[in-house]
Amino acid sequence: MTAVAEHTAISNATTSVSATATAKNADKTDSETRHCCAPDCGKETASNLKCPVCLKQGLNQYFCNSTCFRRSFAKHKAIHPQEGVESYNPFPKFEFTGDLRPAYPLTKKSEIPDKIALPDYAQNGEPISEIKNDRTGKIKVLNAEEIKLMRTVCQLGREVLDAAASHLKPGITTDEIDKIVHEETMKRRAYPSPLNYYNFPKSVCTSVNEVICHGIPDKRPLQDGDIVNLDVSIYKNGFHADLNETYYIGEKAKTNKDLVNLVETTRESLDLAIAAIKPGVPIRQFGNIIEEHAKKHGVSIVRTYCGHGVGELFHCQPDVPHYGKNKAIGTCKEGICFTIEPMLNMGTYRDVMWPDNWTSATADGLPSAQFEHTLLVTADGVEVLTARTKKSPGGAIKRL
Repeated sequence: MTAVAEHTAISNATTSVSATATAKNADKTDSETRHCCAPDCGKETASNLKCPVCLKQGLNQYFCNSTCFRRSFAKHKAIHPQEGVESYNPFPKFEFTGDLRPAYPLTKKSEIPDKIALPDYAQNGEPISEIKNDRTGKIKVLNAEEIKLMRTVCQLGREVLDAAASHLKPGITTDEIDKIVHEETMKRRAYPSPLNYYNFPKSVCTSVNEVICHGIPDKRPLQDGDIVNLDVSIYKNGFHADLNETYYIGEKAKTNKDLVNLVETTRESLDLAIAAIKPGVPIRQFGNIIEEHAKKHGVSIVRTYCGHGVGELFHCQPDVPHYGKNKAIGTCKEGICFTIEPMLNMGTYRDVMWPDNWTSATADGLPSAQFEHTLLVTADGVEVLTARTKKSPGGAIKRL
């Protein structure tokens, strides 16, 4: 949509406010609950103000008022189609570093049934509890009941990831994977933690080829020879699970020596770091282990993103860097829970951000891989709460 057309859409919607205000409840049924579609609002509303572009597509996207509509339009328009094309690149002037391009329009935000318990950011995107906790610098130690709840949600998180991964093949779109993740999460009466976290628009992160992390699911079909990371996080009974894996798409990817070296080195580096966990081990030590293994196999380590504490909060202390000689604070103690999630690149460790302000890609356009587990420190070691099962899709392959 051009700038002129965007202005027209906003103007048309704005002029309809007074008319809808007088008939605010005219077409609202007793059973219908409306929420403002502005990702930074999400409040229940009786307003009849709809996006006129969406209305032409048969979508009822309501907004509290013209202020909400105007403020959120830049994000909201991502679901608007362009006339005459199935999909399009919304950032034609951006200098992408690799071959991958976003394929818009995005599908509208997935709905959450009323029976699902929500994290505090679900409506307006702002994780207030995390922001307050960050000021304390404390690492939470879980009690027996909290550990039980973490085990449950992490097992469910593994089930959701495995269900989504079982559908991976050339031709499926990452948006279709997002739908599967959302539906599987709903089946377990859980909330998909990424959805509206700082206004992230989807229920899972799908990072393809040169994308390091936080890729937004879209209409691009996966191709034979791709790799894709599925980063699944779910929230249930007051606790979050967080895990991800990188998968080969088709047989072509498995015959690419450099690609296999990257993926398997990343997988192994996580396993080596996990093997070192026990009470008394400094958090900073895991980066040394990962860097040693990465250098041995000629790949680099992303420094911008790190592992983190997880539990009642999606992200909290401790920070867990994946590179050597880092200055991470904290020591492993029985009952603390955190993730390790190394991101390794075939080329440079440097990253660039796409204009969507989420998708992080390698600065040279070469592939990136990542693996993640949620981990609980025990009295004598570690429990991998999100461990693979014998039925889990994917898994290690032999180096070429």
